[in-house]
Amino acid sequence: MATSAIDLLKSEIPVEEDEPLILSGDINTGLVLVDIVNGFCTVGAGNLAPVAPDKQISAMVDESVKLAKMFCEKKWPIYALCDSHHPDVPEPPYPPHCITGTDESKLVPALQWLENEPNVTLRCKDCIDGFLGSLEKDGSNVFVNWVKANAIKAILVVGICTDICVLDFVCSTLSARNRGFLTPLEDVIVYSHGCATFDLPVQIARNIKGALPHPQELMHHIGLYIAKGRGAKVVSHISFDTTTKET
Repeated sequence: MATSAIDLLKSEIPVEEDEPLILSGDINTGLVLVDIVNGFCTVGAGNLAPVAPDKQISAMVDESVKLAKMFCEKKWPIYALCDSHHPDVPEPPYPPHCITGTDESKLVPALQWLENEPNVTLRCKDCIDGFLGSLEKDGSNVFVNWVKANAIKAILVVGICTDICVLDFVCSTLSARNRGFLTPLEDVIVYSHGCATFDLPVQIARNIKGALPHPQELMHHIGLYIAKGRGAKVVSHISFDTTTKET
């Protein structure tokens, strides 16, 4: 899509970002990592992985790693969602991806160290929406329990895809918060530079049966716009305490 067209659409549906986020120990904040796995982020790793290096996805991974390191240094809670599917259970309209037990369903190499961190809760999910994917067979919800156990008042959300898995998780979380299921959670914050989506230009999509065009920059913007409209905060700058260390 031409830059001028994207700029026009952004002017019609602008994302009014919130004030820069300053993270401190005064407000219990949890970090949620959405699907930062090889199957979506590592070049050539699977059917839904990028086929070539992608700047937006690479930047998202870098920003997420920085945040994860800071949260672990401060021993703040992290909830990491990893897409993981049984080979015999399809997820239409998508082709097979992130099959359980394969490298596709594992965190990207830059984040695999999180598996050994005591402040990190890893959750494999078998659906787009990480909130629903946190449900157990007994009706309990691992994410809800994580929020309550850590008395989390705000969550900071990063990951992929901005307009799909990130957006679905954010919207469900906001609905659950509004219904009083997530006390004491108050704020759901999306870090724009910590999110990314994929790029499927129209000229390529028309040659793939059943595929829809998916212009990366535009769909990333739309994902943020809808999240904001549903009640999330959207920020593009984050700092920790009084160090002014920008992320």
